[in-house]
Amino acid sequence: MENKHTEISTLGEFGLIDRLTKDFPLRNDSSIKGVGDDAAVMSYGDKEVLVTTDLLLEGIHFDLRYVPLKHLGYKSAIVNFSDIYAMNGTPRQITVSLGVSSRFTVEHIEELYSGIKLACEIYGVDLVGGDTSASVTGLVISITCIGDAAKNDIVYRSGAKETDLICVSGDLGAAYMGLQLLERENQVAAGAKKGEEFQPDFAGKEYILERQLKPEARKDIIIMLNEHGIKPTSMMDVSDGLSSELLHICKSSDVGCRIYEDKIPIDYQTAVMAEELNMNLVMTAMNGGEDYELLFTVPLTDHDKIEKLKGVSMIGYITKPELGAAMVTRDGNEIPITAQGWNAFRSEK
Repeated sequence: MENKHTEISTLGEFGLIDRLTKDFPLRNDSSIKGVGDDAAVMSYGDKEVLVTTDLLLEGIHFDLRYVPLKHLGYKSAIVNFSDIYAMNGTPRQITVSLGVSSRFTVEHIEELYSGIKLACEIYGVDLVGGDTSASVTGLVISITCIGDAAKNDIVYRSGAKETDLICVSGDLGAAYMGLQLLERENQVAAGAKKGEEFQPDFAGKEYILERQLKPEARKDIIIMLNEHGIKPTSMMDVSDGLSSELLHICKSSDVGCRIYEDKIPIDYQTAVMAEELNMNLVMTAMNGGEDYELLFTVPLTDHDKIEKLKGVSMIGYITKPELGAAMVTRDGNEIPITAQGWNAFRSEK
């Protein structure tokens, strides 16, 4: 059966919006008016409103040679949800804006939206608006997420205090290793002889692949912390790499930190992939980025509570600012932490 391809021009901007958003019911009482007017209308009463936005550019943030559109849509939404959870809030609504070049059909954009829809369904978020425009540079995705939190529940980057424990959820470096795997297999495919059948080698590496293509926002960690009566003093999500995020917290809170090399949580598949590629495993976990785990600090008095939480690792502690930020190696040496994580404006050499 031949796949049907519909030119976007046959629907027009508003016809495309109607087609893409007709199956997005409103789930939250705060969503008064969604798609279909000049602006969305939301009511929050006595809660604080949280807003975050993220821009993803083809060729910079993703490569469609090995990233399925549905996965890309899902991930585009998740990275915004993660920012709201990192403020100890709840994501409620998103707007989606796209720049689309002529090589994309309606079905391509529907596939992208199917991933966005799945993320909205799983996390209970409403799509309430957006915009579309022509693009000459490929696909451009901009998502804005609106969330809420009670005023006293919001956690900022600036609240870390001396002696606080530094904690991180999940494991680190897996998403970056998943990206390295995809890029390696893509290069092998490009080098295959014409007519030669190529099958990518992903066996035993499913976890790191999923961490790159289909990350999750750590809503479960926020719920668990709340259930155990733990409110972090500072928090961020790990999008640009642990090293960068630690320095953000230290700068915002005017503190220093010490983390321990042997406490950094790393998955077995991440370690295997790093060895295959002859990459430094710890530096991969420190600087890889796109893990979307939660990095947070808690008072020392919460040590016993944190120790009992599944999926949370204590990796160090907050110090006086004059001590700076450093990692203590397995042999007891201290290495200064530098921001070597993701930087979209860094020139490639």
